[in-house]
Amino acid sequence: MAIHHIALATRDLPATHRFYTELMGFELVKTVIGPTENEGGWARHVFYDTGGDGMIAFWDLHDEALGPIRSAISADLGLPQWVNHLAFDCSLDQLAANRDRWLDGGFDVVEIDHEFCRSIYTDDPNVILVEWCADTRVLTAEDRAANVRRVAEVAR
Repeated sequence: MAIHHIALATRDLPATHRFYTELMGFELVKTVIGPTENEGGWARHVFYDTGGDGMIAFWDLHDEALGPIRSAISADLGLPQWVNHLAFDCSLDQLAANRDRWLDGGFDVVEIDHEFCRSIYTDDPNVILVEWCADTRVLTAEDRAANVRRVAEVAR
């Protein structure tokens, strides 16, 4: 089953829009504006086509009852930055171009070889860790069976 969209809060819609359109290459495809449940509050919900079968969406919240928007999905929960993150698929050729686009946009980039894939990481304007990931080999039936055993071993 595919994911239709992932929705997250943004604390800076213009910066988020620039990042996801110019630096990620996604297209804004829908904006919905409406009231929140609190009197006088309103929200804008923006949807970006990620180029696959799904979208990423952001809530631009304008509701004093909610207080300051905390959008850092790991840090705001007291977790290390690398725990909760968004990973997008790309080819190895695209990985280098994506890295250069992030660097040219003024973002720090970390690159990691995970043995079965290579990834680059940066923080978006909401302090959400974003990843481009390129598979470097096919995971075999033997890989899958070994990993099922590893999960069972840890669960004991």
